[in-house]
Amino acid sequence: MSVPVWVWAATTAGLVLLVLGDLVLGSRRRKAVTVVRAACRLGFYVGLAVVFGLGIWVFAGGSHAAEFFGGYLTEYSLSVDNLFVFAIILAAFRVPAPHQERALLIGIVVALILRAAFITAGAVAINALAWIFYLFGAFLVYTAVNVARQGPGGDEEWTEPRVIGLVRRLYPTTEGFHGAKLTVRIDGRRWFTPMLFVTLAIGVTDLLFALDSIPAIFGITQQPFLVFTANAFALMALRVLYFLLGELLKKLIYLSYGLAAILAFIGVKLVFHALHENDLGWVNGGDPVPVPEFPVSVTLAVIAGILVLTTAASLIAARRDPAHEPALVTEAGRARRRASR
Repeated sequence: MSVPVWVWAATTAGLVLLVLGDLVLGSRRRKAVTVVRAACRLGFYVGLAVVFGLGIWVFAGGSHAAEFFGGYLTEYSLSVDNLFVFAIILAAFRVPAPHQERALLIGIVVALILRAAFITAGAVAINALAWIFYLFGAFLVYTAVNVARQGPGGDEEWTEPRVIGLVRRLYPTTEGFHGAKLTVRIDGRRWFTPMLFVTLAIGVTDLLFALDSIPAIFGITQQPFLVFTANAFALMALRVLYFLLGELLKKLIYLSYGLAAILAFIGVKLVFHALHENDLGWVNGGDPVPVPEFPVSVTLAVIAGILVLTTAASLIAARRDPAHEPALVTEAGRARRRASR
């Protein structure tokens, strides 16, 4: 898939305009995000991703469109756990409810920039080192086992990244928030506000928790354009989903098992791909190993099927026994309510 420079430029410009539009609209609102408005905006962002995927289908073919949708579903599903961490961060910094949307938006922009750098490094490594797929595959299978061991409601811990502590020590910081401003000028001197550290915490922490999802999407497509756009659309919709956290996710008690299954499947797919393209002398004498390769259509069907089965099983179990609600989700809800006060 050859993507002209102007397509990259147009796509990036469109995403920038989308972010700027959100920032302008967000600066005019002084109220917390309601569930109804969050649901409408979630529908808008998901619909936008669908339209973009259909555009890829028209101009680049169904195979690349399936890769985009598979990558989008993977990034979205594997990033859901980040929502709980976002709730903890917003509560830890005591972000006022009217400013939470803006904090998440700027934090997601920071995360997307960091992910773009990680994606670029990953693409370069894949092109230069074919055996990197062995490492990606093994890492995903290892992560899948750990996620499955956590079971329903596995704890997500967050500690302040060291880079934020370093910035605190080097630059003057205000005690309280000054609206949604990142910096303020006091007595002729520029000061950082807690809002800056919130956005940095969200961006840096998202990248740390994305160390499994980005290798996973490379198991679906090696096209940097599709990897980047799938990440961008997933992150934009993810921040809106945060405000529906209590309504949509509190019953997904088997989510960790579903995510583990997706990671394990893609990890095996990556290892099979590495064997199929093998050039390591100590593996089969440096010759490719005749193992099956999963077409994109099968990958997309497996990912979608796992998500559907996980959701159905969770809803059935939650209906039979409401006490199954994960402790993590309950705590995330409490953290979000504390941050809203």
